[in-house]
Amino acid sequence: MPVSRIAIGGPAEASKPDALKAALAEFISMVIFVFAGEGSGMAFNKLTNNGAATPAGLIAASLAHAFALFVAVSVGANISGGHVNPAVTFGAFIGGNITLLRGILYWIAQLLGSVVACLLLKISTGGLETSAFSLSSGVGVWNAVVFEIVMTFGLVYTVYATAVDPKKGNVGIVAPIAIGFIVGANILAGGAFDGASMNPAVSFGPAVVSWTWTAHWVYWLGPLIGAAVAALVYDVIFIGQGTHEEIPTSEF
Repeated sequence: MPVSRIAIGGPAEASKPDALKAALAEFISMVIFVFAGEGSGMAFNKLTNNGAATPAGLIAASLAHAFALFVAVSVGANISGGHVNPAVTFGAFIGGNITLLRGILYWIAQLLGSVVACLLLKISTGGLETSAFSLSSGVGVWNAVVFEIVMTFGLVYTVYATAVDPKKGNVGIVAPIAIGFIVGANILAGGAFDGASMNPAVSFGPAVVSWTWTAHWVYWLGPLIGAAVAALVYDVIFIGQGTHEEIPTSEF
């Protein structure tokens, strides 16, 4: 069982050069991802004078997030594993692929990266609003939680299949592409309902900068549950106790 492999880690781990470099890589990757993803939404609002959402806008958001995540994961993969998502880090922890202390270090870097990206967007656009994630009309908080669980399950399952599984072989560039694709596809599916976050850090930055916290907990609870379920399902059923091997962080 993956739970038996969960490790806390030692206090000295947080000060190791490789851990600090990995956290910095997560910070930079998150800045890249959120600046492009959130920025695409701000650009759409400017072009439409804050008009109503349209199918074209949803497609643009999907493509921007898919492309930016592909790049963000790729540039961080050899240093931190390219998590670029607290839910992915949590899924890695549940599967015994990262210690708790290193995971917390990643979380701090990811959240700071999202906040910094949103601050940069606000400054560079002359004070335009960095809109926080919100629920569409007629969508309840528990509807959104289910959406986030299912979408994040698909994301973290993809991460495990293409980046964590010891049997993955030499997938090379396939993992970042697949991860970007599933996020883009999920935005097409859920973007019109709750924004399709799948990533607590992506929701956190705009919430901090705009200071809007309505239903913010949805974008933590759903992704973390979905990530944990995906990690357990893939690890128990497809990796298994007999075939599991320790995965270096830089390969995840």
